[in-house]
Amino acid sequence: MTPNERLRSAMVSKGLTTRELAASTGMDVKTVERWLSTGRTPHRSIAYRAAEALSEDLAYLWPTIEQGRRQQRGNSELIAAYPTRTDAPLAMWRTMFEQAAEHIGILVYAAVFLYESLPDFNEMLAAKAAAGCRVRVLLGDADSPAIFARGQEEKYGHGIESRCRVALMHYRPLISAGVEVHLHDTTLYNSLYIGDDRMIVNAHVFGMNAYGAPVYHLRRAGQGGLFDSYAQSFEAVWDCSRPAPEE
Repeated sequence: MTPNERLRSAMVSKGLTTRELAASTGMDVKTVERWLSTGRTPHRSIAYRAAEALSEDLAYLWPTIEQGRRQQRGNSELIAAYPTRTDAPLAMWRTMFEQAAEHIGILVYAAVFLYESLPDFNEMLAAKAAAGCRVRVLLGDADSPAIFARGQEEKYGHGIESRCRVALMHYRPLISAGVEVHLHDTTLYNSLYIGDDRMIVNAHVFGMNAYGAPVYHLRRAGQGGLFDSYAQSFEAVWDCSRPAPEE
């Protein structure tokens, strides 16, 4: 049988050993080892306890349990959903960026909240770039019509333009550290935050500031899913953007 690599990865991310997971689920260690090595599927109630201990979605760890009850791929990619950005835990952003090893992508107009909430954000991104992780940041061009229109739609006036300029001021020092910072003038349907195979999507709602709009935490579970759709959007904006001036 096929090993359960999703379960193994979840245990590594959570820092749980087989013995600790066994204790959390009331099972013996050999049973947990069989879940890992042979891909054996536990009873639903046991699987639920394991998923809860790992802070994971049950359908992601054992997709066959949910067959016929959910649409398989879409739900296995959704880790969590929050009604507003302010409801989403700050640790979600930090953990995703800290764990990324190959690629970090940020597509926003400003997202100054990252700097307001994570004082060491620049140091974190610079360290990632120095370690060989490709870090790309797409910021809104403060002088573009799209930014002006968004300000009018959200009744925010020139506030968004100002925050775009502040964001560029924060990110500009990272250019010399190997971080690719670009400006774009596209209509922003969603703000995207990517860390390897994880992604946070801050949806945008007409007339509402991003902090009051829903947030979806995704993982890539296969080709052509939710993750890939948003990732393609990031690349499309990157292709029509331009490097930010260093001064």
